[in-house]
Amino acid sequence: MNPASAGFFKYAEHRRISETMLLFRSHFLGMMISALIMLGAPILGSASPCDRDDFESQVSGASQCLLMKRYGTASPKGMVIWLHGDLSSGAPANYHFALAEKTAQLYSAREVMAIAIVRPGYPDGSGRSSSVDSFQAGRSDHYTRENILEIAGAITHLRKKFSPDHVILVGHSGGAAISAVIAGMQPGLIDALVLVACPCDLARWRLGRREWTRSESPSAWIDKVPVTTRIFALTGSKDNNTSPELADIYTKGQRTRGLDATFEMIPDATHNSAIRAAPVFHAIARALDRTEKSR
Repeated sequence: MNPASAGFFKYAEHRRISETMLLFRSHFLGMMISALIMLGAPILGSASPCDRDDFESQVSGASQCLLMKRYGTASPKGMVIWLHGDLSSGAPANYHFALAEKTAQLYSAREVMAIAIVRPGYPDGSGRSSSVDSFQAGRSDHYTRENILEIAGAITHLRKKFSPDHVILVGHSGGAAISAVIAGMQPGLIDALVLVACPCDLARWRLGRREWTRSESPSAWIDKVPVTTRIFALTGSKDNNTSPELADIYTKGQRTRGLDATFEMIPDATHNSAIRAAPVFHAIARALDRTEKSR
């Protein structure tokens, strides 16, 4: 073997070992964080949580400080939490602020609090960003266990602070995938899901594109979601990013398990316009109806 070939293979082997160690570190830390959250223990990380949880503009996750916006009553019966998509264009994560505000206005008579959470590492356009572990940063292949548990930790703190009767999680695109994983990873934390343009099977979603190896897929957590969870999935008929089939297959799988899960195609809606469509707010209303009746 010539020196150049030997050098290449040495580099390739070093990279393989480094990637394996990184994946092991991520998996191990994720399991530790998950266990500590379930035990209710405080968690220290590479970055400090919020210096002060005001539950208006920021809330602590597991070990990071996440930005947020809160709308509506301070004594809610129902809490509706919005998670944005990946925004691969590099735009700030703030389009869901207006949607959360609209939710609080529409359902004010039902004593609904609506919250928009900014996912780890994303800026909100104000000059501030949610903090993120350096190993979990970026806008690609980042539905990692650690990032998901940060969001779950924030929801846990919000639920404990405001004591709503039920929590509905509304996710768009990558936020929908994360929402579905949270429902399985933290059973009982979420009472209902509204999944818009959900890439509910990451392997199928990434076909023809670069494979994502670190991210958690909703399809892998399907059997961990409590059977009492209500699921409403919607995808635009003109979505050229995420096939409607992915959410349709996911909801069929959940119905097979006995869950109340439905899929709806939004006529003429694209990947980005679907989240603002009227059927999404109708789904939130139905989620409120069914969770209220179950109490």
